[in-house]
Amino acid sequence: MTPNERAQELEERLIVFAVRILKVANALPKNYAGQHFASQIIRSGSSPALNYGEARVSESEKDFRHKMAIVLKELRETHINLRIIGKSSLLDAQDVSGVIDESNQLISIFVTAIRSIDAKPKK
Repeated sequence: MTPNERAQELEERLIVFAVRILKVANALPKNYAGQHFASQIIRSGSSPALNYGEARVSESEKDFRHKMAIVLKELRETHINLRIIGKSSLLDAQDVSGVIDESNQLISIFVTAIRSIDAKPKK
């Protein structure tokens, strides 16, 4: 698989993740807490796909690394919000466990990618 194919595959995975987040948000109760967390996860859960798309066409390696760090930050925020949703019984923990697992896997991918960028010798 070429680097471009891997990047397209990761972008698609982030898009699917964002769609899953929208489904979780729509399933949350229509009370104050549910709507608060729906808004939170929609923003942070859709941001990684958008920022990764921008990273793929970044103007410099510094810009690329910065956008990748934003993706990671937003994934971590989404992960914590999902855990809160599951623990607070806003949704059944089983209903969010798959999305929590996916967020954890995506976090691992971006931690590894950023470490790889940081390990490259500077030009």
